[in-house]
Amino acid sequence: MWRRLRSALGRLLGSPAAFPGGGGGRPPAGRGAMERAVVRCVPSEPKLSLRFVLPDGSARHMQRDQAEPLGRALARIATNAAKGHAKAAKKSKKARAEGGPAGEAAAAAAAAAPAVRLFSRDGEAVAEEVPNAAAWQDGAVLQIGEARYRVERNPPALTELQLPRSLLAGFPVCPKVSAEFAAPQHCLFRWYRERRPAAGGEEAAAAGDGGPAWVEAAAERVFTPSNALVGLRLKLRCTPGDGAQRYGAPREVESSGPVEAGPGACTFDSRHLYTKKVCGEGSLRAVSYNILADAYAQTEFSRTVLYPYCAPYALELDYRQNLLKKELAGYSADLICLQEVDKAVFADSLAPALDAFGLEGLFRIKEKQHEGLATFYRRDKFGLLSQHDVAFGEALRSDSLHRELCDKLAKYPLVQEKVLQRSSVLQVSVLQSTTDPSRKICVANTHLYWHPKGGNIRLIQIAVALSHIKHVACDLYPSIPIIFCGDFNSTPSSGTYSFINSGGIAEDHEDWVSNGEEERCSMPLSHPFKLLSACGEPAYTNYVGGFHGCLDYIFIDRNALEVEQVIPLPSHEEVTTHQALPSVSHPSDHIALICDLKWK
Repeated sequence: MWRRLRSALGRLLGSPAAFPGGGGGRPPAGRGAMERAVVRCVPSEPKLSLRFVLPDGSARHMQRDQAEPLGRALARIATNAAKGHAKAAKKSKKARAEGGPAGEAAAAAAAAAPAVRLFSRDGEAVAEEVPNAAAWQDGAVLQIGEARYRVERNPPALTELQLPRSLLAGFPVCPKVSAEFAAPQHCLFRWYRERRPAAGGEEAAAAGDGGPAWVEAAAERVFTPSNALVGLRLKLRCTPGDGAQRYGAPREVESSGPVEAGPGACTFDSRHLYTKKVCGEGSLRAVSYNILADAYAQTEFSRTVLYPYCAPYALELDYRQNLLKKELAGYSADLICLQEVDKAVFADSLAPALDAFGLEGLFRIKEKQHEGLATFYRRDKFGLLSQHDVAFGEALRSDSLHRELCDKLAKYPLVQEKVLQRSSVLQVSVLQSTTDPSRKICVANTHLYWHPKGGNIRLIQIAVALSHIKHVACDLYPSIPIIFCGDFNSTPSSGTYSFINSGGIAEDHEDWVSNGEEERCSMPLSHPFKLLSACGEPAYTNYVGGFHGCLDYIFIDRNALEVEQVIPLPSHEEVTTHQALPSVSHPSDHIALICDLKWK
């Protein structure tokens, strides 16, 4: 088979004379702009792909083994080109019949098979025995008859470009950009807004004269439409780049609907006045926020019982995401710990949006759930050293670190079963300063069991969490400071808060019988950390129709960190403007905690 292909290829390639002006086996010069032959070759994949357009206008997409000799690939290209010429020859029969000698000449030209060669960047013909992976180099030239193609190997390419479904005036529009051999920060972005279809005026006149339907609006990655664009759709043109002055083919995407009016003042607007700039060297701004999972906001129970005071459209995910992205971006944070993050929300909305503002995201899903925890860190301040996430139930079952606690818990089978059934997880990330490698920090994030009578369950969960954090921050990375954020579902009067704050809890604490004597679970617990609630004990961090109280905290290592400032929470008037949370001006039933911390 290979001999037959070589023979056919030899006939198709012909002699150097097949290339006018190209003697010596070099491609002809001076033929003008070349077409593109795009090669995608990834070491981890067995095949490479080759895309180009033949001289007859037909597009070709070939998959070839990377280890295959170049000659076979060129033979296949020649075969494809010959088929194209054969079709052209059939069309030329009429020309041959009607055009006399000139028609005969045209038909003969159409029927001739083209010569195919691949030349390196320095103009030398690439040997047929060279494997495809080595042959198809960036800048090489593919010649098919008279047509020449510049080989682009692994050029920047967009694999996904999406705009949010909901666009609000005054709120940042963050596209989701996925690219190969490129990075969003190196891509070129150009935004357009729809031409206003008003009667009369310059725009209408331009449109009537056949002018463009779109008007350029901005050239930036994140675009915030003004009130003047309400009622108009947006279009984004993105050109992928790799930071080395290589750019790929651009793509365009249009919004599915027009820009809509925003809600006016939001609860976080006044807080943004304190967070206009990123903290300086030696300081960091931390945020902890339960953002209300869509899985819980969009149920009939939520709409009719939990949040009946909230306008239905304000509970919809797209609307809340607009508010949330503006709120988080405006805090200029270095660390953001989020709870109740839907898996799809992280991947499609938050990670792309916060990436545009310089934040790298990590996600840990809860067991058997569609939501979980997310930790974001500012990439020009921190790098990720390691991750040490655990599920509480699994850690108790299988990690020898918790064997003593597990043995104690075994005496209380009812409580043990409940603890092991919970889906709660702990996210632990060790970060390192980009400017001072000796400065490391352990960032923990969790969301404890929610039930009001589950104080005993939460005590076990927090004991597992602190034991695991101790292993990371004392054993694996000795003496690094910790920041422990989360929705602890525990008020300042609870056993869980007391245990974290004081370092211990007695076996006769009332929370051990939080669900009655039949679920009593009594044991003394202790941990070695000196932790402080950086934002104190606010009157509430959760405000819904039937409850308000402080459930969320940012605990810091008081031996290594101190509080520079706590960003004030929204006023009670702001929180209750629409009765309770969430509302048209606030995307969650919780309130974000924000503080600036300083290394001691």
